[in-house]
Amino acid sequence: MRPERSAPIALRRDCEVTLIPGGQRMTLTAGDEVLVTQSLGGSYTIQTGEGYLARINAEDADVLGLEPTDSPETDECPADNDLFEMERVIEQLKTVFDPEIPVNVVDLGLIYACDAQPLPGGGHRVEIKMSMTAPGCGMGDVLREDAIARVKAAPGVSEVDIELVWDPPWDMSRMSEAARLQLNF
Repeated sequence: MRPERSAPIALRRDCEVTLIPGGQRMTLTAGDEVLVTQSLGGSYTIQTGEGYLARINAEDADVLGLEPTDSPETDECPADNDLFEMERVIEQLKTVFDPEIPVNVVDLGLIYACDAQPLPGGGHRVEIKMSMTAPGCGMGDVLREDAIARVKAAPGVSEVDIELVWDPPWDMSRMSEAARLQLNF
């Protein structure tokens, strides 16, 4: 069940959230009313009564009266290290969404490089260079951790390293055509 965007929801219990875009942690109290503005990639972007935007993680969906969505990071993937495909890594990255913009990090153009090397003991090490839409974005570490968890779920991936980079600075020209159409650019 997806929440209705325009209906306020009273939180069912206290919940720690991440403020957007600063990345600070804050606790909301049971009974606080919020509006869900985005529900993508297993997390929820909410607007508080004070006007703050915040992110609620998938495992805290119950605070909104919802069942946790099937997050791609928990999907069953074969563990066979011989099944590695870079396309599966990209598919996993496409399940990570910017909490303010309803577009995944791949189509948004935040993935600058994605390479993989086989490991001597089996499996692959995936190295990713990822940026944010603004240098001061405090959500970088949150999205980085989301991406690491998702990529680790891809078959044949044993290690993941994601470096946040700021050069070259991100701009809208990096977005896919699909993202531009979705955002009416």
